[in-house]
Parts: sequence; C-alpha cells; structure tokens
Amino acid sequence: MTEPDIEVTETVDARGAACPGPLMDLIGKIRSVESGDVVLLLSDNDQSLTDVTEWAEEAGNDLLAVEELETHHEFYVEKA
Repeated sequence: MTEPDIEVTETVDARGAACPGPLMDLIGKIRSVESGDVVLLLSDNDQSLTDVTEWAEEAGNDLLAVEELETHHEFYVEKA
C-alpha cells in the first residue's frame, strides 16, 4: 500500500507502546497542534484500531485514513 496523499503536520511514532500508550501519545500531540493540522500516528498495537476511531469521533476530530500495513497501522487524524 502507498501512503495516502495527506499533508502531515506532525508524526507520533508509538510503535512498541502498550495500550493505552499510543492513544495517549496521540492526544498529547493533538493538543499541541493547530486546528486543521494532521497528526500521523504509527502504532503496532491492534487495540489502537478501536481506541483511535472511538476517540476521534468522541473528541470531534476527523480520522482521515487508516492504513493497515504489515508491521503497524498508520492513523491520519485532523484536529477539529
């Protein structure tokens, strides 16, 4: 798969982190960026597939894309 054509502002590499680490790292980064910025989360924790999707919806941010790669997942989240 190829990377979506999305301009990323910041990247959070949470590969190797146990749940809820990847989500907490993402939330911390989202708080530090401007509205409209896109944060790319790299996570190899399968629970992130549920956690990030649910959190983005509840928090009002846009989950633009999820790429399921062989070794990890990539989540593209735009801050509302």
